[in-house]
Amino acid sequence: MSTPALAHEQPWQDKRWWWLLSPAIPLIFTASMLAAVGTGVWWCMLLAPLIIHVLLPLLDRVFGEDFSNPPESAVAQLDGDVFYRALVWAYVPLQWMGTVLGAWMAVTQPMPWMGYAALVFTVGAINGVGIGTAHELGHKKESLDRWLSKIALAPSAYGHFFVEHNRGHHKCVATPEDPASARLGESFWAFLPRSVAGSWQSAWALEQERLNKQGLNVWHPQNHNLQAWALTLLLFGALVAWQGWVVLPFLLLQAVYAASMLEVVNYVEHYGLLRQKDASGRYVRCEPEHSWNSNHLVGNLLLYQLQRHSDHHAHPSRRYQALRHFESAPQLPAGYATMITVAYWPRLWFAWMDPRVMAHYGGDLDRANVQAPARHRLMRHGS
Repeated sequence: MSTPALAHEQPWQDKRWWWLLSPAIPLIFTASMLAAVGTGVWWCMLLAPLIIHVLLPLLDRVFGEDFSNPPESAVAQLDGDVFYRALVWAYVPLQWMGTVLGAWMAVTQPMPWMGYAALVFTVGAINGVGIGTAHELGHKKESLDRWLSKIALAPSAYGHFFVEHNRGHHKCVATPEDPASARLGESFWAFLPRSVAGSWQSAWALEQERLNKQGLNVWHPQNHNLQAWALTLLLFGALVAWQGWVVLPFLLLQAVYAASMLEVVNYVEHYGLLRQKDASGRYVRCEPEHSWNSNHLVGNLLLYQLQRHSDHHAHPSRRYQALRHFESAPQLPAGYATMITVAYWPRLWFAWMDPRVMAHYGGDLDRANVQAPARHRLMRHGS
């Protein structure tokens, strides 16, 4: 099993109060919506895309990377401190508050189509990051955390993520069988429909198998997918009852954008990486080398350290405040905010990331997870 290396050893300091930046995201984005209401200036809501695609990449460059790891002697105390759990819980009511405000604005506030689009992106960004919050909550054993995970997924209508990520993606990660693991030479736009459809199908099949083993029908109320989707229907139904059917297009558009934010992060996290098979023909255990990692400080503080994805996949139950850097993990050249922006432009992405995948595998394409139509291009260019 991999262990954290010492090459980038830095003194570790608990970032206790800096973690407040994570639940601050919905507050900041909601404040931009309130500013638009108060001033009548719709472009206040451009703050969300500006933060995600401009400010965060700049801050990541300014503040750089943090390679420090918490000592094992501190992990038990970190895990047992309810403060860190409360910071994750705090995101959920703030997320719902922003969603309700956005729905009210979409119906009652006069704005040009560009303002409406900015509102969709703002609320969608709140709920897209909310899927990341649901990710942290959904891995925990406590009932409160698991229900809050489903509640956090409701505004994005992506409740099946609760099932598929934990029991599908984590089992099949970095293999051709995993719809959420992007292949070398596969553009984000080709990956997106494959991941969306494949993840939905996997989540339904996983719950059908689990319930059938208990002698229950897949439509039983214990189906986690149905429970999570019911929360979406409850939220959307309440907002439609309040504001009328005219609010529904807004709710659906922001949900699509929120889901796309998750999927572009999925695209980045395992691009081209492949777990090899052992002598028995089974895939080897997931190790840090099977996920792209980022130690960029600002992005990690804003995303409950989601960017330390290598340790998360190797040790899924480890809480965000205790995740570690591993030397064996392939490192992204920038933080998630930069990487997801580049991922929207396939030629830029391929030029930046394909050589890194090839370098990780010593130029051996057979060791990578390759999109079949791209193999000839990769071999021709030696990328």
